[in-house]
Amino acid sequence: MAGHITREELRARIERGDEFVLLETLGPDTYAYGHLPGALNLPPDDVKRRARELIPNYDAEIVVYCANRGCQASTQAANQLKALGYTNVRDYLDGKADWIEAGLPLEKSTPAR
Repeated sequence: MAGHITREELRARIERGDEFVLLETLGPDTYAYGHLPGALNLPPDDVKRRARELIPNYDAEIVVYCANRGCQASTQAANQLKALGYTNVRDYLDGKADWIEAGLPLEKSTPAR
């Protein structure tokens, strides 16, 4: 089971420029529409195929998130990452909805095709 991280802790880590991997686990179109600053996109269905490419260091700190507490994508991705041998995975359970409610910024990108 992955540990958890709060919005305040995550925000502070992003603002300080701490070194960690932030993963949005929602689909590519949702990710492109708006994601947390610096986040990469890795839906649960892609974890086994793409994790090693995106995160070659198995001891890297990884934070996953999805839409909100009702969304299970981040928990699924976190469990898969742990099963692959990643040792430092945390889940921002309140997700993107909590981030937006707090008035914090999102980044946009072009959907992958």
